[in-house]
Amino acid sequence: MKQAIVHVALLVKDYDEAIDFYVNKLKFELIEDSYQPEQDKRWVVVSPPGSDGVALLLARASKPEQMDFIGNQSGGRVFLFLNTDDFWRDYERMAAEGIRFVRPPSEQEYGTVAVFEDLYGNQWDLLQLNPDHPMATRGRTKP
Repeated sequence: MKQAIVHVALLVKDYDEAIDFYVNKLKFELIEDSYQPEQDKRWVVVSPPGSDGVALLLARASKPEQMDFIGNQSGGRVFLFLNTDDFWRDYERMAAEGIRFVRPPSEQEYGTVAVFEDLYGNQWDLLQLNPDHPMATRGRTKP
């Protein structure tokens, strides 16, 4: 059996401001932006460049009770993990874009990491996993 998680829904206040942040500041790719008239919403999917894994579904909050969770979908914990092939390149670019880092870069046993906030305050790890980390080698053919 083979299965995969293809989307993670991320609550947003506004589709266009969220697209602007993810595409123009984080440099994600806009995969899809389709209007669904039967539900009066858009299906907006973004993904990190070069990724063939999970994509984010930017889901506009449609009920008052959903508004409280924008920016706090994980109770204040790091929610999403953005792995990169060049930590310092991406860290410097993101900092220059004005992305707020709430924990500075540090070397950990699994790799290099810093915590940043998205436009609503959700916390993310920017990380570069060490080459021997199990997730760094996942999907690669072993020699």
